[in-house]
Amino acid sequence: APMPGLVVKFEVSPGDEVKKDQVLVILEAMKMENVLKAQADGVVQSIEAKQGQAVEKNQVLIKFN
Repeated sequence: APMPGLVVKFEVSPGDEVKKDQVLVILEAMKMENVLKAQADGVVQSIEAKQGQAVEKNQVLIKFN
C-alpha cells in the first residue's frame, strides 16, 4: 500500500494473470478512492488483505509470481 487507508475492493483474485497498468485494488485514503495498478505483467499468487480492512503504508496487499 502506498499510503494508509481502507481496502474498498480487490479487482483481481489468486491465479489471475495481470498486465501492466491493470487495476488491482481500490484503496480509500483521506476520503478519496485511489486506484492501485499493476507495475508489471504477472500472476496473482495471493491476496494478503481483506475487503474493508484498514492497511498501513508499505503493507503488502497482493503477492505475485
